[in-house]
Amino acid sequence: MAEQSASSVKSDFRFKIHEVIFEADTRSGKYFDIALLAAILASVAAVSLESVDSIDKVYNTQLVFIEWTFTILFTIEYFLRLYSTRKSSEYARSFYGVVDLLAILPSYLSLFIPGAQSLLVIRALRLLRIFRVFKLSRYLGEASVLSEAMIQSKSRIVVFLSTITVLSFITGAGMYLVEGPENGFTSIPQSVYWAITTLTSTGYGDTVPLTPLGKALAIFIMIMGYSLIIVPTGIISNELIKMGDISTQACLSCSKEGHDYNAKYCKHCGAKLDLNR
Repeated sequence: MAEQSASSVKSDFRFKIHEVIFEADTRSGKYFDIALLAAILASVAAVSLESVDSIDKVYNTQLVFIEWTFTILFTIEYFLRLYSTRKSSEYARSFYGVVDLLAILPSYLSLFIPGAQSLLVIRALRLLRIFRVFKLSRYLGEASVLSEAMIQSKSRIVVFLSTITVLSFITGAGMYLVEGPENGFTSIPQSVYWAITTLTSTGYGDTVPLTPLGKALAIFIMIMGYSLIIVPTGIISNELIKMGDISTQACLSCSKEGHDYNAKYCKHCGAKLDLNR
């Protein structure tokens, strides 16, 4: 009985930590996320100020102290995330898990590699968690839906990009033949570079066609570029229509989100979504 009671207390404690750290829908979770975002902003600001020589010369000690204070806090937070997740390896390999680890590693690396602490600006990536706070189901949910739609349409996107690549090589080679080295198109790779910048409506202007035939080909590529903009939009929009609303609850096992509102099991690891148990 004592062992079962201790196990139950441990389970409840782990669940409570998970609820605070991962569940932004709860009051404690929202407060935690807001505090975390404020800490991330302050940390990135401190690292940025440390790179300014005039400020670093005067406040180096204070800035280093602030940097290590946040590093220790983020380290504790990272291990609490691992502890509160049933499948900690799943979280460690996830996007946010990798970002959280990269946010603390530079400080420890700086003990062996001078200057490595400048990589702490990676912590700015953690600001992506702001989608979990303001507002949750609307923004994070839509982000998950968009991500899922892109995954579902990846084969068509690959075909689209392959077509664009082939067209760039064909039009680039054509421009090389029409204009030639004397007009700045010194090679086929250089001409393909020009075709890509023109097709994407970037147009740096470092290389321009001078002959009438070359200008006509350039006009064709520009018009084709504008018409191709709508293709990936249509592909992804078609997948978005097929998808419904997404909730923001995190799985207690793998801590991943993006489940349907009526989902009973995690679509990532299969664990039961018993967060309200």
